[in-house]
Amino acid sequence: MYKNLQWKALAIVVVTLLAVWSFTPPSQRILLGLDLKGGVQLVLKVETDEALTSESDTVRDQLQEALKTAGIPPTAVRTVSPTQFEIDGVPPASSTQFSQLAEKQTGANFDREAVGDGKYRFTMRINIAANRRTEAVRQALLTIERRVNEFGVAEPVVAPYGTSGDQILVQLPGMQDVNRAKSIVRQTARLEIKLVETGPSPDDKTLLSSRNGVVPEDMEVIYGSSQSGLSTRDAYLVRKTATIAGTDLRTARPTVDEFNQPAVSFTLSRDGVAKFSKATGENVGRLLAIILDDVVVSAPSIKERIATADARITGVSRQEADDLALVLRSGALPASLTTLEQQEIGPSLGQDSIRAGIIASLLGLAFVAVFMLSYYKLAGINAILTVALNLVILLGFMSYIGAVMTLPGIAGFILTIGIGVDSNVLIFERIREELESGKGARQALGAGFDRVFLTILDTHIASLISAAFLFQFGTGPIRGFATTLFFGLLSNVFTAVFVSRTLFEFLLSRKPATAKISI
Repeated sequence: MYKNLQWKALAIVVVTLLAVWSFTPPSQRILLGLDLKGGVQLVLKVETDEALTSESDTVRDQLQEALKTAGIPPTAVRTVSPTQFEIDGVPPASSTQFSQLAEKQTGANFDREAVGDGKYRFTMRINIAANRRTEAVRQALLTIERRVNEFGVAEPVVAPYGTSGDQILVQLPGMQDVNRAKSIVRQTARLEIKLVETGPSPDDKTLLSSRNGVVPEDMEVIYGSSQSGLSTRDAYLVRKTATIAGTDLRTARPTVDEFNQPAVSFTLSRDGVAKFSKATGENVGRLLAIILDDVVVSAPSIKERIATADARITGVSRQEADDLALVLRSGALPASLTTLEQQEIGPSLGQDSIRAGIIASLLGLAFVAVFMLSYYKLAGINAILTVALNLVILLGFMSYIGAVMTLPGIAGFILTIGIGVDSNVLIFERIREELESGKGARQALGAGFDRVFLTILDTHIASLISAAFLFQFGTGPIRGFATTLFFGLLSNVFTAVFVSRTLFEFLLSRKPATAKISI
């Protein structure tokens, strides 16, 4: 009577085996979130004012250089705020030429205002400033994501946080070293290679003795780092304009130097090689400062023209070499990050949550089993099997797509048990009604499943839409719940309708036509 019963049974077996295969072994295939595995959670603020200051300073320096080339050197150039800078001492006779150069250098990004004789103030336009802040946060998100991915953390979370628009949430499951995590995530990693004009000197006074203690406007004082083998008082006078910048890097990797000590090798891009070759060829015998985040990490002497793409940073430990190579590969942050909140979750708390979730699930199944067997007799076994298979398929779904199991996800897991039971109750009650109307077991079974199918479909579609909205607009914990709920609903339609009906049909196919259902 029942057609294709063997194919239906085969389909159920195949789906079950695929689901089990997807999450076997569970310790390796089921990904756990921060609340279950433990790890580090950081809430960071992007100092977007620094990104605006950097752009203002760049435009200011370019304009100053253009004025110098044109023979209009101003008497003073200063930064007023992150979005403003002033130029003073422009001769009245050169005002027309100055305006033309200013228009060319600042473009449509800055408004120019005369605030006195020969004095001009440049202000970044409001819409440009807003865009730069948004871009800084977006770039910081991408950079941090690249870093934590290379860090080897399984299923990290890097996402916008809060309503201010400048905060980022970072979750690193399984990571226990908070300080190292903060160092890698927050390090600006702004690499520059600059020619040394004077130095190294033990202090500023000695460094600037030949310049009457004054730092030229196109130069700056940078200090060495004791971690790189240099004294913290070693001072270097270098040009503000970098010979090589971080944008000229192609890749970086940890390595060893000629003395088998840890080092970081980095490879320059084609443009970087050309600039490096020209600078070293014209400055043989001078020092070249390798600067990371405004600190000189090494200052080798230029012995000859360097026309290769490879360079190296020495004087670091093995761990520092690994971390420095990682942050250089991932790129520089557009601005520094401030830690607003940090939280370290131990793995023991996660294990307790997992244990509690497993116990809750087993207790839920046990209570369901007792209720279904006592109320629906032998048909309750059918319900128990379909609910259990529903959970197996749910785990298979989540493992296959790489979804992360979180504590709210466990709540969704337990809710799936309730959804499965509810579907079985709807079906069983409909079958009972058909039996009470005088139909035989086979007719009652077919009518019960057929007539309740649309009801189950409607409720599940409505719930799927709700889960989709929760995932789209929710934060991390809510999305974990929504993910489990979504796949639990999909698997429940399959088990409650297809699997349950196949089990009933299989049992009735082995009994005479007058057989009854224990329901």
